Amino acid sequence: MQRFAANLTMLFNEATFLDRFALAAKAGFEGVEFLFPYDFDRQELRRALDDNGLTQVLHNLPAGDWARGERGIAVLPDRIDEFRRGVASAIAYATALGCTQVNCLAGIAPGELSEEAVRTTFVSNLTFAARELRDHGIALLIEPINRFDIPGFYLETVDQAASIIAEVGSDNLFIQYDLYHQQRTRGELIGTYRRHTGLIRHIQLADNPGRNEPGSGEINYAFVFDALEDAGYGGWIGCEYKPRTTTAEGLAWLTAERRRTQSADIIKIRS
Repeated sequence: MQRFAANLTMLFNEATFLDRFALAAKAGFEGVEFLFPYDFDRQELRRALDDNGLTQVLHNLPAGDWARGERGIAVLPDRIDEFRRGVASAIAYATALGCTQVNCLAGIAPGELSEEAVRTTFVSNLTFAARELRDHGIALLIEPINRFDIPGFYLETVDQAASIIAEVGSDNLFIQYDLYHQQRTRGELIGTYRRHTGLIRHIQLADNPGRNEPGSGEINYAFVFDALEDAGYGGWIGCEYKPRTTTAEGLAWLTAERRRTQSADIIKIRS
C-alpha cells in the first residue's frame, strides 16, 4: 500500500498553517510535507508533528524571494553565498524536524547567461549541498518542473535531471518525481519512472489539467499506483495539489484508493 503525505502548503488552506497538522492527522495522513519551514520556529513545528503523530517527509531548500517570483537560486552565479547559507538553514530545520530529505528548486535561468554557465553553477551548488547534507544523514533531491507553470525554469525533464546527477557524481543526490509536472512535460509516467527507478527518491501527485486532486483529470491514478507498487516503489507520495473545493471534499479519491487497495489485498490473501 502506498504511503501518502499531505502537502500542507497546498492542502487544508481553510485553516492557519500550524492548525493544518491536526487536520492532516484527522484525515488519516501519517506524513506531511510543505514548501518552506523557515518562517516558523523549529521547535514549534516539531511539537506540531509530535502532537499529531506525523512524520516530516520533505521540505525545500530556501528558494529566494518567493513573493517576487523567484523559484530557486541554485542556477544563479551571483547568489552562491546565499545558496550555501540556505543549505545550512535547511540542515538546521531538517535535523530538528527529523526530515531525511530536502528538495532543491533549480530556479529560472537568467536569459543573459549561457547554458554552460547556468549548468556549471547548478552542478557546483549541488555538489556542495549533497556533501553537506550527507554529513547530516539528509538526502538532496532535485525536481523537474514544467515550463507552462514556471516559464524559464531550468530543470524541466527527468532525463536532464539524471544527466546532472551523473555529472555531480554524488551518491546523495536524487530525483523528486512530480507526476503532474511529468504529465505536462512529456507524459510516459510509468515508463519514465522505470527508466530512472534508482534515482527517484520521492514522488508527488496532482491531476491534469488544473493541478487538482486525483480523479479530476486525465491521469489514471489507480493504474499509476498499481504500477508503482509493482515496480517496488517504497517511498512517500506527496499530495501536492489544489483542491477544487475544500480539502475534505477533495479527499474522496484517497478514501476510494484505500478501499480499493484493501479489497485487492483481501483478494490476494484469499487466493
